[in-house]
Amino acid sequence: MDNREEVKAFLNSRRARITPEDAGLTIHGRTRRVPGLRRSEVAGLAGVSVEYYSKLERGDLSGVSDKVLHALGRALRLDDAEQSHLADLTRAAGNPRRARRKSPVRQVRPSVARILDGMAELPAFVHNGRLDILAANPLAEALFAPAFAGTARPVNHARFNFLNPRARGFWIDWERAADNCVAMLRTEAGRDPYDRALTGLVGELSTRSEAFRVRWASHNVHLHRTGLKRFHHPVVGDLNLSYEVLDLAADPGLALVVFSAEGGSPADDSLRFLASWAASHEPADALATPDQV
Repeated sequence: MDNREEVKAFLNSRRARITPEDAGLTIHGRTRRVPGLRRSEVAGLAGVSVEYYSKLERGDLSGVSDKVLHALGRALRLDDAEQSHLADLTRAAGNPRRARRKSPVRQVRPSVARILDGMAELPAFVHNGRLDILAANPLAEALFAPAFAGTARPVNHARFNFLNPRARGFWIDWERAADNCVAMLRTEAGRDPYDRALTGLVGELSTRSEAFRVRWASHNVHLHRTGLKRFHHPVVGDLNLSYEVLDLAADPGLALVVFSAEGGSPADDSLRFLASWAASHEPADALATPDQV
């Protein structure tokens, strides 16, 4: 197995989205038949030959230098996530005959679990690149009550977003949440295209969800680091929380996600109420509780 088709689709999709005007090119004469830039135009912007760029876009990234990767990034106007994804694809291309491996079962270390439990006033969980939640404190389970109300473990963000009908009511902007979710999985697929569990998850979601399938075909990638999440929670109503994603250096592939609200804000009041509620309720109880807006 190799990743040629993934490389080909990614480069082609990035080229197709850029107009000559975006790239600062002046076009004269006949009507263009292709969306975006031509291969010759990307090659010229990157300072490589058309033959060499055509080889890359056919999926052959073996032996590509960092200098060429950065030149391609500039020519294709790649953001940080896309540039990192291209580098990941290049690393994978260096091992075209690597056997597809079975992903090891990952457990959260006891010391990390203690940190989660100690963050009683902040929702926090640990997830892997496939978006499996491997451990969560009680407040995180209460915050994501519609996802934790089911019996399947580990809870997976992607399965919840695309296969659970409650997800569309839970996220104030479901479209954005869905876009980001797929883009994070696509990023992980670039890091490890031989992850059997991830391949199985993508296959399952592609089969069962058209919304996922369409987004997966776009080849968008996303680095999930910090930002704002907007929820419509079944217990506390609308809730806007900041989040930070902290990679666990001792556990490659795992990250700690922590949510917070500014002190004294309505979101902070709602989070405190949710903490009080969580002390005496299970996540499933939230689904039978009227919204308190």
